[in-house]
Amino acid sequence: MSFLGKAWKIIVGIKDGLVLMFMLLFFIALFSVLSASPNPGQVREGALFIDMTGYVVEEKSEVDPLQTLLSGAEPPVELRARDLVRALDAASSDDRVKAVVMDMSAFIGGGQVHMQSIADAMDRVRKAEKPVLTYALGYGDDHMHLASHASEVWVDPMGGATIVGPGGARLYYADLLEKLKVNVRVYRVGTFKSAVEPYLLDGPSDASLENLAALYGSLWEEWQANVKKARPSLDLERVTTDPVAWVEASSGDLAKAALDAGLVDTIGTRVEFGKHVGEIAGEDAFDEKPGTYAKSDLAPYLADVGPGTGSSSNKIAVVTVAGVIVDGDAGPGTAGGARIVELLDKALSDDDIKGLVVRVDSPGGSAMASEDIRQAVERYRADKDVPVAVSFANVAASGGYWVATKADRIFAQPETITGSIGVFAVIPTFEGTAEEIGVSAGGFRTTPLSGQPDLIDGFSPELDAILQASVEDTYTDFLTIVGEARGMTTDQVDQIAQGRVWDGGTARQLGLVDQFGGLEDALQWIGGEAGLEEDDWSAMFLGNAPGNYDSIIRQLATNAVAPGVTSRGSDLFAMTARQREMLLGQMVSDAKMLGGTQGIQAYCLECPTDARPLNGRESPALTKLIGSLLGE
Repeated sequence: MSFLGKAWKIIVGIKDGLVLMFMLLFFIALFSVLSASPNPGQVREGALFIDMTGYVVEEKSEVDPLQTLLSGAEPPVELRARDLVRALDAASSDDRVKAVVMDMSAFIGGGQVHMQSIADAMDRVRKAEKPVLTYALGYGDDHMHLASHASEVWVDPMGGATIVGPGGARLYYADLLEKLKVNVRVYRVGTFKSAVEPYLLDGPSDASLENLAALYGSLWEEWQANVKKARPSLDLERVTTDPVAWVEASSGDLAKAALDAGLVDTIGTRVEFGKHVGEIAGEDAFDEKPGTYAKSDLAPYLADVGPGTGSSSNKIAVVTVAGVIVDGDAGPGTAGGARIVELLDKALSDDDIKGLVVRVDSPGGSAMASEDIRQAVERYRADKDVPVAVSFANVAASGGYWVATKADRIFAQPETITGSIGVFAVIPTFEGTAEEIGVSAGGFRTTPLSGQPDLIDGFSPELDAILQASVEDTYTDFLTIVGEARGMTTDQVDQIAQGRVWDGGTARQLGLVDQFGGLEDALQWIGGEAGLEEDDWSAMFLGNAPGNYDSIIRQLATNAVAPGVTSRGSDLFAMTARQREMLLGQMVSDAKMLGGTQGIQAYCLECPTDARPLNGRESPALTKLIGSLLGE
């Protein structure tokens, strides 16, 4: 009995200990959730402080808690473009806000359309006679796109600024695949459909270079025109035509070179900058550390000013197609076809919806998923008998254009990248690799397609012909869909298709776009078409709102106090070093395109989109392989 009694006490003790531990974890989690929720009570008179750490995106990606915690890698920080615009517009008429401060020390960038929409909102703040100040260690192109619209641009004495312009090199794997004896079978239509060229060539084709020269040339002209207009003192020609002479004239002092060329207004430390802001917005009564000033952070300010979508019972639904279009329910941040179709189908039951706007920021992807979304938009329009508009953001190409073809009106910006009307499929086979290592295949076939597709013995000519015919048929469907939508014949569409990518201005001239304008313009147009008064409608964004646990997961994974703290060292050298991570990310993405389970793709691989470094969600084995190839 004595032994059983002691054993029982041990069991009870273990049980009590586990209960206490789980209760402690529960209350810690509860506290974390409550503290992670933005508190409008934190808003006070002073400056609106916007930490621009991370990327500006159309739709925030969903953070997978389990994968993030297991990887130990901090997920990329994302800032939704419309949130930044909403905060700036609210600040312009908010008497509590004396100035807007944008800290770009760890800003990475975003698409050109998003940069311009934020820049326009900065102009509206300045028009309300409120200063907008920026601070950074290193300014790049996207930084300067925004900073040129600021009242004052500050740079750290250890930092600098540079402008490189759009363009650059991408990776080509033809020689590597030949060495590995991998036979990349490509099925495509379109002279300019260069998405498959990295697997076939050791450099871009003449057609690809022709297309990219026209595209990048237009984007560069738009960027220069905008920045010169906003900041006439900027000596852009000096900075871009002979950057070496420009820097050497300041003896290699990048901050002084930036000041001399008018890229920045003031060189100063963060403390000096903070003291200057304090003179404008007031001193911080709760923090006496050097360089502090009265301010409200972005998250609580957004919670305080509200969603800004209107309060009318007449709703205009907005569905977002952001990221690569894939089959299934992936997303947000990735355009899972099944998920977006479900959002549209569920919204059919809401009688208060008077119209629909499809917001697209996607280079395309699965042709099947694109068609599913297109059909869902058509079903929505037909069943509810409401007007439908499509609003293009940075990129609406290939499948991103496919989903827009049931719109009554398409809105885009001059900087929007669109077109790329073409399709392809890529399948690697390994008959050469197998032969190299002494593996052979053989057997009996009753038909030319018996045992096909055979990845080891190779595809039969008959299967090759069938697959190519299928891709050509999908391309014909694409031409037909676009032709019916835009009032063109398939031959007319084919002349501007062939996988060619266009800027928004050219796309409008070609008839692929109806009108210049952003999301707000599309909403206003829908309101007018639906017969609603100007203020008698509200926008209703379909889908779940971003969760509040992002910062919790980030802290648990990295022990970071706040997003982006670990990436504050963003001078020009750090910005250059970040390109290594971008390179790895590109290699992983290209490997997935080659080896993943893919159907026919309406995808614009050549479209310049937001490059991202690797994160914990990438395949560890693939990451390790790429790292070893690069000598890690």
